[in-house]
Amino acid sequence: KLLNSLLPRLSFSNITALAPMVRVGTLPMRLLALDYGADVVYCEELIDIKMAQCQRVVNEVLETVDFVAPDDRVMFRTCERERDRVVFQMGTADPERALTVAQLVEKDVAAIDVNMGCPKEYSTKGGMGAALLSDPDKIEAILKKLVTGVGIPVTCKIRILPSVEDTVSLVRRIEKTGVAAIAVHGRFKEERPRHPVHCDYIQAVSQAVSIPVIANGGSLDLVKKNGDIEEFRKATGASSVMLARAAMWNASVFNSQGPVPVERVMEEYLKYAIRYDNNAFNTKYCLCQMLRDKVESPLGKQVQAAQTNAEIRYSFMTLGCDRQIQEQQQVRRDALQNGSQPDKPVMDGDVITMAVKFERREYPPQITPKMFLLEWSRKEKLEQPFYETVQRAQDRAFQSTVMVAEKKYRSSLWEKSKKFAEQAAAIVCLRVLGIPEGRIGEEDSGLVCKRKRERKVNGSAEEEISKKLSGHYNPSCFPYRIEGILFRPKKQKQR
Repeated sequence: KLLNSLLPRLSFSNITALAPMVRVGTLPMRLLALDYGADVVYCEELIDIKMAQCQRVVNEVLETVDFVAPDDRVMFRTCERERDRVVFQMGTADPERALTVAQLVEKDVAAIDVNMGCPKEYSTKGGMGAALLSDPDKIEAILKKLVTGVGIPVTCKIRILPSVEDTVSLVRRIEKTGVAAIAVHGRFKEERPRHPVHCDYIQAVSQAVSIPVIANGGSLDLVKKNGDIEEFRKATGASSVMLARAAMWNASVFNSQGPVPVERVMEEYLKYAIRYDNNAFNTKYCLCQMLRDKVESPLGKQVQAAQTNAEIRYSFMTLGCDRQIQEQQQVRRDALQNGSQPDKPVMDGDVITMAVKFERREYPPQITPKMFLLEWSRKEKLEQPFYETVQRAQDRAFQSTVMVAEKKYRSSLWEKSKKFAEQAAAIVCLRVLGIPEGRIGEEDSGLVCKRKRERKVNGSAEEEISKKLSGHYNPSCFPYRIEGILFRPKKQKQR
């Protein structure tokens, strides 16, 4: 209690929180949500009877605090990173047992929450979860016991009752127990995610009490991206918002800078799962929730078949994020090749980028975008274009940046060779500057000298004549001249 009195008290006003979710709200997911911008994170519901049997263990190897059951299972794991922002949610129907568990964990968490909203059997049996909604006296007894027995904030999470009046009456009674906030899932206990959330009920609760109200239940219909969070808050009149499934599918929903591809989110999640030795089956479950309709993809099948976090990691290395990102890039490449409008230039730091791929078949032999860029630079009396190329470790692909007139240009797509990467960078520069790049069918700009074009034409003629004579004349014997072109014999290697 003395330690907690020295720490800032967790505020539930104007926050966005990761909601408690069974099998999802473990340490890797909570840390991931914090990374992307969540203010508060709730752990999954943990049953008081099981937690009361646990022993608190400081895990010096992982740098965590573990609550370990008699069978050596880790029921709850936390770390210093989330110490002042993690809320411990318990399932309970007994005031004394609830207090025992709260006192066991209170110096390692920021607040205690009581689950009064889960309608599923594993929570309602024994009078826990949504079963408490029909027993206001027990609700009051549990919350009062906790508020007076621990030195950190106590909250609860409920579902709405059949009428607005009954719901408001209950939350006013809850407020009098001294809780710091109340989370309201805007559905009746018999309703499921497919049913619309009742924002009017949450709004009525928000107007009826003076403590912060946290709106929950908007993931399916109302909250699909970060900007929707504020709209949901306004629609409910709540002080704060709590997200479950939207965050489970892609934790970057908390990111005010915009969404992050789910493949990258999964990679970041997996790093935490490995770092904190997360149960492999729990890791698999969370990753499959992120995969959603891609769970039967090659990656999904390999994740499901894996038995350890290391095997899951191997799945990602072979079939995971890199391959999926490459597939996304290929779609963009195909769109460009099929004549659709190319991406507009985008600034990436101090580099101008476009999604451009160099296709050799689109240019005549010996004529390349690099050649056009070089000739244009000479014509404009500029320094020669300077190319800087990097190679990606995982697939050994290349990306090049070209500097022309003190400006940098780069394709956002990676190429299979250094030469192709440089050509792609040159294309970006030429297109941004509005300069011809030498593609087949493009009008002659006069940038590339006539001699180089003639050499290309003569080279093609030489090749054609050689083919015609191949069955009638042996050019390896002595030199000969046809149509003004001199053919020399190839030197034979001595054995």
